[in-house]
Amino acid sequence: MGEFKPLDPDFEARVRRSFARQAFMHTLNVELVHLAPGEVDLAMPHRPEFTQQHGYFHAGATATIADTAAGYAALSLFPRGTGVLTVEFKINLLRPAEGERLIARGRVIKPGRTLTICRSEVYGVRGGREAHVATALLSMFCVEGLDD
Repeated sequence: MGEFKPLDPDFEARVRRSFARQAFMHTLNVELVHLAPGEVDLAMPHRPEFTQQHGYFHAGATATIADTAAGYAALSLFPRGTGVLTVEFKINLLRPAEGERLIARGRVIKPGRTLTICRSEVYGVRGGREAHVATALLSMFCVEGLDD
């Protein structure tokens, strides 16, 4: 990775405001637990409503927080007056996602004027121990005039 310089000096407040407006993140009880230029970590608690038939976190829940963490990592570097949209992602589910919560760590790999490439690593947390459950590679689009 590296040290990234945000184009908006008020990036932290902007990212937090945008995240607060994400109704789906509220539905999933997701919290923003880390924010720095090009970095966002999200945490989602285990709830039966978020699981599949075997009791593991549903792949859709895992993919959702991976995508959202990467999107906000990208947005943290975008200029004021722009928004972020995912244009592509690929996720590898490495093992069943289980634990008391999931943590998604979104990181910018390569910032760009239009496309920013990100990676998200997702971990299941049980008793303070992390198990790597997914890796995603994502492309984020910087949309002018779509103020997040």
